[in-house]
Amino acid sequence: MENFETYPALMSLLDRRYSCRAYDTDRVPGRDILGAVLDAARIAPSACNRQPWLFLVVEGDHARDIIARAYAREWIRTAPAFIIALGDHQAAWHRAADGKDHADVDVSIAVEHICLAATALGLATCWVCNFDTDVIRRAYDIPAHLEPIAILPIGYPAPGSPVPAKVRKDNSDIIRWGSL
Repeated sequence: MENFETYPALMSLLDRRYSCRAYDTDRVPGRDILGAVLDAARIAPSACNRQPWLFLVVEGDHARDIIARAYAREWIRTAPAFIIALGDHQAAWHRAADGKDHADVDVSIAVEHICLAATALGLATCWVCNFDTDVIRRAYDIPAHLEPIAILPIGYPAPGSPVPAKVRKDNSDIIRWGSL
């Protein structure tokens, strides 16, 4: 196998990423670190390079209150910052055959770039997709063509907080070669 020198490091990074549900409220990542994390989204691929995304970073008690109204889980209040990933349906590529809007797909790729960059920098994240989009839309005056797709709490993990065990399907359950 050639060109596999960096593969172990990549797999280690992928394995270290987890859905954090307890953050160190005393340690807030600086804008330089958050900027570096968000730069990973900037270089993410998208359909026809449309880059149909916008990332709104919100911090502090007011943001925490808004996010907690949209997503009623107490652990969310421990995060010092949040990245709200917005999909731009006007900018997104639409597949000609059926009109499928690729904003969700493109934003998801960029969000996972953010999660991996955060992990590489010692931060933790958690994909939050089950939230009241209307709360977010109203609180941040988000126009109709932008859809709140995910909220990423981001920060340093709380000291001593457990990292959940990963339970994943076996490759034989998810891969087929040549036919189903």
